Amino acid sequence: MRKTILALMGIGACYFASAHAQGIDWQQVDETLGRKPVVADDVHRYGFARTDLSVTLDGVTIKPALALGGWVAFKPAHGGAMVMGDLVLLETEINPVMAKMIASGLAITAVHNHLLRASPATFYMHVAGHGDPAKLASAIHDALAESRTPQTVAAPATPAPPIDLDTARLEEIIGVKGQANGGVYQFNVKRRDPITEDGMPLTPVAAMGVAIAINFQPTGAGKAAITGDFVLTGDEVNPVIVALRTHGIEVTALHSHMLDEQPRLFFMHFWANDDAIKLANGLRAALDKTASTKS
Repeated sequence: MRKTILALMGIGACYFASAHAQGIDWQQVDETLGRKPVVADDVHRYGFARTDLSVTLDGVTIKPALALGGWVAFKPAHGGAMVMGDLVLLETEINPVMAKMIASGLAITAVHNHLLRASPATFYMHVAGHGDPAKLASAIHDALAESRTPQTVAAPATPAPPIDLDTARLEEIIGVKGQANGGVYQFNVKRRDPITEDGMPLTPVAAMGVAIAINFQPTGAGKAAITGDFVLTGDEVNPVIVALRTHGIEVTALHSHMLDEQPRLFFMHFWANDDAIKLANGLRAALDKTASTKS
């Protein structure tokens, strides 16, 4: 009976969210943020890639899609919208952006690194809020104006380079389909357990930043730089650390992204530059320690 009631509550929440989504002026949000979103179900996700930065790590020039892709996602909720995001900032930009966010009533839920040894160093600010979507968009726009984050999206000067990797083999090992994005091959692996924030299901999980993210950037001769983050419950953290380290993959950060999600989640970031198939097998060993899905 309890499962039936919860299921009906979930259906009701989805129905009302869908109905409210029809009343949101998404064009106004688009214009305020200066870009078009990627729409997945009822979520509008806006990218804020740091295309203005040239970041290197261990001799690899990091493409924005590998580790510099900031974003904010809007989801209809509770008579307005909830917004979550992960913004890429330089050290000098953190406090000016944070001050604007706080003044606008947005919450800061995490500030941390993802990578080690990168030059220049980059930091990642997670934000959250709820209310009128247009006002939330304006607050985010004004806060990001305190950084050098590009406020408009320029058309790419040249086509993205081909992915010089055996992507079919990578997909076979990782266990899900990947996709090319800006010269990077990306995977999103879902967890089997539902994830909620303030009682709202965080779906679709990739759009809301709660899928395991794995990115491969070709570095030549079948090698790739890899990074991303594992989404883990507490009991999975150390088994995944051991699996990654055993396979020559560096663990570069471990932290939370949210404040009151259920179940409690931890995000583990990683880095390596080696044979892509070898690294994929290491990542698969780590995925096997998690409650994640395969296609």
